[in-house]
Amino acid sequence: MGVARRVFALMVLSFCCFGPAWGQGKAWWNGDWPYRKQITVDAGAAAANIAGSADNVPVLVRLSLANFQYFNNLKPDGSDLRVVADDDSTPLKFHIEHFDPQAQIALIWVLLPKLIGGGKTNFYLYYGNANASSASDPAGTYDDQQVLVYHFGPPKGSPQDSTRYKSDPTAFNATVNPASLIGAGASFSGSQTITVPATGALHLTAAQGFTVSAWVRFNAAESSADVVQLSGSGGQVVLGISGTQALARYEGGSGTPVSVQQTGQLTTGDWHHLALTLGSGQLRLYVDGAQAGQAAVQAADISGTLTVGGSAEGNSYFTGDMDELEVSDVARSADWIKAAATSQGMTAPLVAYGQDAQKETGSGPSYFATTLRNVTADGWVIIAILSVMFVAAVGIMASKAFFFSRVARANAKFLAEFRKMADDPAALERRVGGKAGSGVAEESAFEEGTESQLMSAFEGNGSGFGISTLWRLYHHGIRETMKRLPAGQPAGADRVRSLSPQSIEAIRATLDASLTRMTQQLNSQMVWLTVAIAGGPFLGLLGTVIGVMITFAAIAASGDVNVNAIAPGTAAALVATVAGLGVAIPCLFGYNYLNTRMKEIVADMRVFVDELVTRIAETYS
Repeated sequence: MGVARRVFALMVLSFCCFGPAWGQGKAWWNGDWPYRKQITVDAGAAAANIAGSADNVPVLVRLSLANFQYFNNLKPDGSDLRVVADDDSTPLKFHIEHFDPQAQIALIWVLLPKLIGGGKTNFYLYYGNANASSASDPAGTYDDQQVLVYHFGPPKGSPQDSTRYKSDPTAFNATVNPASLIGAGASFSGSQTITVPATGALHLTAAQGFTVSAWVRFNAAESSADVVQLSGSGGQVVLGISGTQALARYEGGSGTPVSVQQTGQLTTGDWHHLALTLGSGQLRLYVDGAQAGQAAVQAADISGTLTVGGSAEGNSYFTGDMDELEVSDVARSADWIKAAATSQGMTAPLVAYGQDAQKETGSGPSYFATTLRNVTADGWVIIAILSVMFVAAVGIMASKAFFFSRVARANAKFLAEFRKMADDPAALERRVGGKAGSGVAEESAFEEGTESQLMSAFEGNGSGFGISTLWRLYHHGIRETMKRLPAGQPAGADRVRSLSPQSIEAIRATLDASLTRMTQQLNSQMVWLTVAIAGGPFLGLLGTVIGVMITFAAIAASGDVNVNAIAPGTAAALVATVAGLGVAIPCLFGYNYLNTRMKEIVADMRVFVDELVTRIAETYS
């Protein structure tokens, strides 16, 4: 019982915690967009812990079932998305790297003009305008110093530069991995490379500096692998891996080669953000956003080829996966590098997801309506089955209640007439039996087993007692009695007592058979109510279990585990259980009521059989 109480408490908590804060927040940017979601960039000590400020930081926003449950409110391609600053008037540059409403995943890059060190910066995602056209701007999402960004995703089969410089590769033989860290990525098998030719933008100048970064994952120690190398007549700069340690190396100018190697170890099989900066006379290496070493250098200009996955000399190949390759023609600050690492990974403490809000229109949707919008397709299938079951059950209960009510009234009318003729049990048969005919239609109605045929046969029998089951029993009993008496047998003192005990038992057997067949008719279709009572909750539970499985699978895929991630999916999944109970509870009440009415009618029939047989025996034996 303790476990059950805890599970119930968790379900209640999920419902209580779920639901967007409709109509809250600041002024609305544009009334054509009915919904918005607050995003917070938190550089505080309890989050990303970035002490200094940074300008023009591209921040990755990951939308998934864990933090966003309203993909149904967006256009299928996400073209209605807009990003607006905290002042609710300044649009921010952004672009969509990946949008999949079926899997409920979206990857959105937003250019944050100013990252406040140690503080918070808010902006809003607006959505829900069906008439909006796309405002995605990949080139505008990066400043002028960002000279290359490879997402490795579609539409082409090779990387495309998302910056305004369009430094696309001239050679690419790596493998595109569609399910990488951030959307698609590239896989290198130890002899594959990406070659980007020298351009006016892609170069190192001693005055401005140079920055290169990438997310990498490898499964075994590398002998000596160049992850990214820029080489030309002025020398080369390399970001690589030696064993399980990251390294940065510079060769060129008048000095000797300078190398910086990480003191710790990279964990194989995990994603790591590696970066180097060269500027202000320093070569710096960063691992997962933290500086891992530095060395003094005398840098010279290098304008040459950028090789990814190996060296220009054809050795030192990298074996593993890569995602989000970025190059800048300036030495980025340590805070800028840390912001990239803490916003792009599966664990992204820099980005916090707030509540969704709806523009106030006088009345907002209820929590229950909000929950229904998040029911998955499998849940709707279960709910549709339960709806059909409920409609059928209601129809059965209504028809049965109407039928039993008519039977009870007809039985009461018959008993009143029957008891007026206590001296002669056959008097009523002689008075109205001829109007009822031979009873063939009634017999057929019982044998064919349909309630409508039974009612039609009774209503058309001409007896005046409608669908009375007692009249049916009386008619059969007296008819069997008359078969065993001499023709014209009078009633009263001059009657011939000609019925033997065996005849009386035969008449009783006929009445019992008629009673059994009528009981079967009265009980017809009641089994469907028991199916709804027993099967409805189980179908609902099935829908809930599937919904919870999908919720936790999405959370596992996104890596975001919190009550805001669990509550919406769980609440939507529980709708199936509510639907199952919504079918079972009315059917349970209806079944118990109808079963009681049926038992009363059957009990009256059994009592009448005993009374009729007794009176026949007293009169004719």
